[in-house]
Amino acid sequence: MKNDKSTFYNANDIATILGISTSSAYRIIKELNHELHLKGFIVIRGKISKKYFEEKFYN
Repeated sequence: MKNDKSTFYNANDIATILGISTSSAYRIIKELNHELHLKGFIVIRGKISKKYFEEKFYN
């Protein structure tokens, strides 16, 4: 994770955090972004909000 001030994780960050492959991390990001999109949020392909990721995985 290059910039800790960023508000987003990318696939490499997710793969490292969860100990999974990058392709699996991309699938997780895609699924989480789809959930956010359905809730009316604008999403960035290949990135996920740190806050949303931590809510989904650590609560």
